[in-house]
Amino acid sequence: MSIDLQTVKKIASLARISVTDGEAQALVPELNNILGWVEQLGEVDVAGVEPMTAVIPNTLRLRDDVVTDGNVREKVLANAPQAEQGFFAVPKVIE
Repeated sequence: MSIDLQTVKKIASLARISVTDGEAQALVPELNNILGWVEQLGEVDVAGVEPMTAVIPNTLRLRDDVVTDGNVREKVLANAPQAEQGFFAVPKVIE
């Protein structure tokens, strides 16, 4: 795949990037080099290589999902500026 000047201008337009004609001319060989590197990656033999999400092994440190401080509604609502029927009361914002 080869990138030409029209394609660079189209990409810049889609990305909402303002580029001058000189900048667009300079981007043509750069983008073609990048696409060349991507094509080289397609030639790499990856048969037998396991897919991975990171280069180092990661394991999540999980804790047991245990309720430790439940049933303290009164203590929580004690900090509320206004409470009604066991819930936080807030001013009406939509009429």
